[in-house]
This record gives sequence, C-alpha cells and structure tokens, in this order.
Amino acid sequence: MAGSFKLEGRWRTQKEPTMVLSAADKSNIKAAWDKIGSHGGEYGAEALERTFMCFPTTKTYFPHFDLSHGSAQVKAHGKKVADALTLAVGHLDDLPNALSALSDLHAYKLRVDPVNFKLLSHCLLVTLASHHPAEFTPAVHASLDKFLSSVSTVLTSKYR
Repeated sequence: MAGSFKLEGRWRTQKEPTMVLSAADKSNIKAAWDKIGSHGGEYGAEALERTFMCFPTTKTYFPHFDLSHGSAQVKAHGKKVADALTLAVGHLDDLPNALSALSDLHAYKLRVDPVNFKLLSHCLLVTLASHHPAEFTPAVHASLDKFLSSVSTVLTSKYR
C-alpha cells in the first residue's frame, strides 16, 4: 500500500496518528484509571470547571450551558469526557479506531479549537493529582500526560 506502513501487525496510513506508549506507560495509565473508578464523572466535571475558570475562552463552546459550580450540565459533560477516556484506556493500542466517531464530532460538527484539548488535559492532570497525590508519581504523571496527548492528537487528526 502506497503511503502505508505496518505497525503492531496492522496496516496504517502516514496520516493516522500512532501511539508511542511503553508497557510501563500502559500499566501506569490502567492503574491510575482503576483508582479513578466510579469518580470519573466527578473528576471530569471538576476538570471542566477548572478549564472554564482558568481559560475563559473555552466557555465559548458551551453558550447553552449553565457553567456555574455544580451545574448539572457540566456534570453530565464531565461524565461524557470521563466515559470517552475510559473507552480510550480500554483501547490503548488502537486509539484512532476507538475514538473515530468522537474525532468526527469534534472536527466536523463542533469544530473545537485543538488547543482546548491540551487545556482540558492539563486541568484533568491537576484534578487527578489533587485527588490522588500519593499515587501521582512523576512516572504516572508522565504516562498520563503522554496518554492525554495521544488522545488529543487522535481527536484533532481529522482537522487536517
């Protein structure tokens, strides 16, 4: 196939983002996500609130939301974010396929500025560190940062 290469037993195109996570990264990500457990929606909402507070321009994508603290709409969207990341954690070796529909939604319908994924990722890392300081070691931080960066890359891959 022209413009293609084989990676991890699967043909990929040059445009398709690939994941560079070590076995240790994958282990750290899965262990951290296990700790999050049933708090995913809560942490997702908290990360969104942090994003809106620290980066007010991100609010422009939610003109129809009540963005006040504890808002049911922010909680519901935080759960969607957490559910999408849980899906991604379950498909660490094939994020492009796992997140394809979400990538389409953000690129073609919502047209979210790609920088906002980085801002939300940062706020999610802060949220996780504040709730699990003992487990948020430098290695776990690095692994989660690589994971969230890879998710962001996949979500913005269809913008090009």
